[in-house]
Amino acid sequence: MINKTITAAIKKYTPEMIAFRRDLHAHPELPFEEVRTTQRIAEELDKIGIEYRLTEPTGVIAEIKGGKPGKTVALRADIDALPVLELNDSLEYKSTIEGKMHACGHDAHTAMLLTAAKALYEVREELAGNVRLIFQPAEEIAQGALAIIKQGAIENVDNVFGMHIWTTTPSGKVSCNVGGSFASADLLKVTFKGRGGHGSMPEATIDAAVVASAFVMNLQAIVSRETSSLDSAVVTIGKMDVGTRFNVIAENAVLDGTVRCFDIETRNRIEAAIRRYAEHTAAIYGATAQVDYIYGTLPVINEERSALLAQSVISQAFGEQALINERPTPGGEDFSFYIENIPGCFALLGTGNAEKDTQWAHHHGCFNIDEDTMATGAELHAQYAWSYLQQQEF
Repeated sequence: MINKTITAAIKKYTPEMIAFRRDLHAHPELPFEEVRTTQRIAEELDKIGIEYRLTEPTGVIAEIKGGKPGKTVALRADIDALPVLELNDSLEYKSTIEGKMHACGHDAHTAMLLTAAKALYEVREELAGNVRLIFQPAEEIAQGALAIIKQGAIENVDNVFGMHIWTTTPSGKVSCNVGGSFASADLLKVTFKGRGGHGSMPEATIDAAVVASAFVMNLQAIVSRETSSLDSAVVTIGKMDVGTRFNVIAENAVLDGTVRCFDIETRNRIEAAIRRYAEHTAAIYGATAQVDYIYGTLPVINEERSALLAQSVISQAFGEQALINERPTPGGEDFSFYIENIPGCFALLGTGNAEKDTQWAHHHGCFNIDEDTMATGAELHAQYAWSYLQQQEF
């Protein structure tokens, strides 16, 4: 199953991969602003000789055509950075743009997929099918996958694979579980309208602060009493905007939050419950409520045969000790839209190493990766594609 030519190519191209990642890290670009990043990817694809097309406003779709007929497998990497101030002052490749940083590893994802492309291009005549390369913008705002899918990213694709650098997992360990991997991530806004007035005369008012506070407390029962203990879910109100002055009773309250869960049925039940709780809580006090529930990402559910294939590749390429079973995370990933109707899976590549100070949380200003793990990520991309195409009965 493992192609030794691919292994040798990854080793050969590793120094170039690290240099490319550092270049992207020094020049981060926010979602749908990845103009330079897109240009750099295109330049590298031109050097290799791989056909590609640019997507709007940013991003790249490329394809390696195999020498034998067969299916098409897609490999995806996200390319955007975050509005985070980098605190890694000692890095020679620290972000050169104040307030912008690759604080989630997408620079590494891009470099690993390009390196996998180089290795696969060397064995293209032996490929029994085609490899689609998707360099996707705007993952951090959960809009890039849908945008690039609308532009044909997964047309005629039979299987999709992706991965994410993961700092809470030890360097060199890789996980690709069957089933739930990432949760859905939805946005929630609840607006309560009462009747304002002087703080000394509450009897003439409907206090939106009291309504909002009661709602937040009541909301906890949706998870603790209306969701099965076997179905994981999170309902969080992260922001409350209530009132204008110390002696003025608030007329309006606006609450912002998020909902995370691992299946659509649970998500639908929670949405319905939130609307019911908001309306009934408001009614108790004589106020009104408006709920705006915005669907974000779907849950990432790894298809069984795809995940088992990935596990087999990990064990054969890197040894049984490299394969671990990481718990699902309530974080969101718009990779979910690729596998909504197409089989595929998503892996987590460990890069946490306290000796190299790469154990910081994602989106933190001190985030960094153990670059020694990038060869593992690049080879996993390439070997998964190779193995999938070799098993045409899949």
